[in-house]
Amino acid sequence: MSFFKLAYQALMCNVVDEKVQLTHQLFNEILNQDLITDSATPVETITTPGRPERPELVSYQNTPKRDRSDLGMIKTIHSICHIEFNAINLALDALYRFRKMPDQYYRDWAKVSHEEALHFTMLNDYLKELNYQYGDFEAHNGLWEMTVETDYDVLVRMALVPRVLEARGLDVTPSIQTKFKKSKFSKMAEILEVIFQDEIGHVKIGNYWYKHLCKERDLEPMEIFDRLIKKHVGKSLRGPFNWEARLLSDFTEAELNYLEHANRERTN
Repeated sequence: MSFFKLAYQALMCNVVDEKVQLTHQLFNEILNQDLITDSATPVETITTPGRPERPELVSYQNTPKRDRSDLGMIKTIHSICHIEFNAINLALDALYRFRKMPDQYYRDWAKVSHEEALHFTMLNDYLKELNYQYGDFEAHNGLWEMTVETDYDVLVRMALVPRVLEARGLDVTPSIQTKFKKSKFSKMAEILEVIFQDEIGHVKIGNYWYKHLCKERDLEPMEIFDRLIKKHVGKSLRGPFNWEARLLSDFTEAELNYLEHANRERTN
């Protein structure tokens, strides 16, 4: 089977355990064989990837606020679990959708999808320890909406999904860890540390391919990034920014200064 077909099968699978299994299978097959990129396999438009019937999806504005009660903390764990489930689909789509890329591109995104599936499993297993599971609470669909919006160009996808959506996770995770460390759910801090370290690598992969594509097309990365933020996000990115983690993921100081300056203009 073409790995594009296997990626599509995993992406469209709506049974949670089967999706995770297919994602790991895809990673193992791509890792251990020479890639035959069957570019003749048609690319399907995907408005909705495979997902279980629950959780019920609501708009971001209608997602209930979570407090620091026990139930509020469990809902936060569920929310992070939902993010990681979406991240599996985001990585699979990046692998499936964009053709005629170097072999390393496909290996990179298979690795990302594999690690996102591991993150999801860790979180869902912890929810089960707490007598809950993925799907028990409402969730929103903002992450996938950006995937649909960037499906026309691999450069745009690399600019806006890993470098914006995933990089935001680098900014906010340390404060979330602190909150969990001070609660009865301190195990979450350990899980988040695993996720945080892996996400640095995921953003780094996004940065590599974004800059690779800019160089290939003779484009200036910061200028294009600014243009794409204005087109697809419509406003500057919200801070504060985790400079240490973003530098480790190969953002440049110039890029971070741009983000800080744009954020100050946004808040003033």
